[in-house]
Amino acid sequence: MAPSDDHQKPASAPQPAAPSKKGGNGLVWILAAIFIVAGAIVTVNRMHSAKETRAETAELATPSVHVITPKISKADVDLVLPGNVEPFADTPIFARTAGYVKRWLVNIGTNVKTGQLLAEIDSPEIDQQLQEAEASLDQAQSNYKLAALTAERWKAMLERKTVSQQETDEKDGQLSAAQATVDSAKANVRRLQELKSFELVTAPFDGVITQRQVNVGDLISVGASNSESEMFRIAQDNVLRVFTNIPEVNSEQVKVGQAARVELASSPSAPAEGKVVHLAGAIDPASRTLLAEVQVDNGDHRLLAGGYAKVILPIHSDKPALVVPVNTLLFRPDGTVVGVVKQDNTVELKGVKIGRDFGTEVEIVSGIAPTDRIVLNPSDSLESGDHVQVQK
Repeated sequence: MAPSDDHQKPASAPQPAAPSKKGGNGLVWILAAIFIVAGAIVTVNRMHSAKETRAETAELATPSVHVITPKISKADVDLVLPGNVEPFADTPIFARTAGYVKRWLVNIGTNVKTGQLLAEIDSPEIDQQLQEAEASLDQAQSNYKLAALTAERWKAMLERKTVSQQETDEKDGQLSAAQATVDSAKANVRRLQELKSFELVTAPFDGVITQRQVNVGDLISVGASNSESEMFRIAQDNVLRVFTNIPEVNSEQVKVGQAARVELASSPSAPAEGKVVHLAGAIDPASRTLLAEVQVDNGDHRLLAGGYAKVILPIHSDKPALVVPVNTLLFRPDGTVVGVVKQDNTVELKGVKIGRDFGTEVEIVSGIAPTDRIVLNPSDSLESGDHVQVQK
């Protein structure tokens, strides 16, 4: 018998219950709220991070600077200047008569006195001319004596009316001419005697021989004033002259008679004391300096002329100026400026006038105040109105 259909069909599996419509909507709202809160938190974080980034970027874009305040220079300072040392007198000696060097008696380094014989020149031509001039003088004097006797006789004859007045006047004229000839001959003799005296070359003043350029037998010519015809050079070094150029900004602070100290390169361990004796009285337009002469006593001849010296002039300032480092200066087309940081940390470029230069520092005559905060090592692009951060 065939099984029934009821026994052949399997039993149906139980179906899950359908979810409630009300419970599903609540879960969706919870998830949506979570996503909204998370998004809000992310957005707030991103905004805060962007704000911090902008602030940091702005801070990094603002340059950091170091500042200094000017210091007041000393009222009494030493002005150090280069100088050239020269003897009180220095002159070449040339011959005044032509001839050959017969002998020389002094060499370089010899101390000589005024009138001391330095060399002797042999000039036979001058000797012959002098002898001829003396003979001409003797002849002129003889002619004068004859003219004088003749004039006296004619005057006596005129008194006896034996000669005319005209003839007597002619004899007086001949006497006057003879007198003039005698005077001319005497002048020529004196001239040649002077030339002969120049055969003896003597020292014009007390000093030391610094150059000798002649030897025995050298031909000496006159009329030339070059170094080749120079026989000797003599220097008077008991007093030394030191010439220095004072900057225009310090010209009013140096006076005639003030003390000065001189350090010579040839004697660096023993500076000499001197004083200012002459000022040029006018600024040199080429160098904008005032030429000054400092004299130093050198009676012991310890100091050597012709060298380099360092002149130290103590000067006093009634109104001491401000001093700043040289690395605070900016050189612009319209002049020298410095950057001054104001209270709101903005920069103001102020024009300044520079005074003395001390090497690493300079004196500022005008343009800034003692309380100004000045930018150290300013950038070339620094301009007025720029914001900066002041670093300690």
